[in-house]
Amino acid sequence: MRLKVAVLPGDGIGPEVMKVATKVIRTLADISGFEFQSQEYPIGGAALDAT
Repeated sequence: MRLKVAVLPGDGIGPEVMKVATKVIRTLADISGFEFQSQEYPIGGAALDAT
């Protein structure tokens, strides 16, 4: 099984939470034998600041 996920960390605590959550999912994928792919996209104030 392959899992593709868009990661939207947003502002505030979001980037820290998403970093750990992505790490947990990668670990579960390794243990369970499924493929995990993620792509991070800017959203919220961080996205506005980047433009």
